[in-house]
Amino acid sequence: MTGGERTDREMPGRERPDRAESCGPQAEQSCGGDAPWPAGTPARLVDTVLGRPPRLGSVRVAAVDGPSGSGKSTLADAMVAESRARGVVTGLVRSDHFATWTEPASWWHRLEHEVLVPLRAGRAGGYRPVEWTVSGPRLGGPVRVEVPEVLVLEGVTTGRRAAAGLLCLLVWVCWGDEGHRRERAVARDGESIRVPLLGWQRFERAWFAEDRPWERADVLLTDGGPPGLQATADHHCE
Repeated sequence: MTGGERTDREMPGRERPDRAESCGPQAEQSCGGDAPWPAGTPARLVDTVLGRPPRLGSVRVAAVDGPSGSGKSTLADAMVAESRARGVVTGLVRSDHFATWTEPASWWHRLEHEVLVPLRAGRAGGYRPVEWTVSGPRLGGPVRVEVPEVLVLEGVTTGRRAAAGLLCLLVWVCWGDEGHRRERAVARDGESIRVPLLGWQRFERAWFAEDRPWERADVLLTDGGPPGLQATADHHCE
C-alpha cells in the first residue's frame, strides 16, 4: 500500500511521540478506571486522527500496536467508542481475527487484499475471522467491513512498517515487563494459552526488534521504561 507524504504533528496538549506518556505510581490519580493511561487519552487520540487527512482513499486509519497483554484492545475499544459517540462512522479490525499461534504475522496480505484495497477504492471489504475450537483455529463466517470514516487496526504487528503509508496515527502501547504482560494475557484468556504464549512472546521479541514500530509511532503509551522489549529472567522459563 502506498500513501502521500506524512506530516507529523503534535497532538493538542500532548508531548511529541519521542517522549513517552507515563501513568505509574506517581500518576495514579490521572488514570481512569482500569486503564493504565491518563484520563482523556482516547479523546485526544481521536482528535488527532480526525485532524489529519485520510491516507486510504477517504478513510483515516489508526493502528494500536504493542506486545500482548499491554492493553491495546482496551485502548482501541475506547477510541472506537469515543469516535462513534461523536457521530463518526468507525470500524475496528483486530489482528486476532487473522493471526494464529503458527502464523503470527504472515496474515497481512489477507487484511490488505480483503479489507484495505477495497476500502481504498471506496468499496466495502470483508473477511472470515479466525475462530478457535477444541481442534484448533478455523475460519469463521464472513464479516463485512463497510467503508468507514475512521478505521482502527488493533493488535500485534498492525503498526508494521508495511502499513506506514496508510496510517494517520500509530500508537505504541507497552506496559510492564514480559512476565507481567503474560500473566495479564493468561488472566484474560485462560490458563490454556500459557504454553503457546511463551512461543508467541519469542516471536514478538524478534519481530519488534526488527520492525521497531515505536520509532515510527506518533504516541508512546508506556510505563516509563524503554519502549522496546527487554528480556527478563522469566522469558526462558519454559
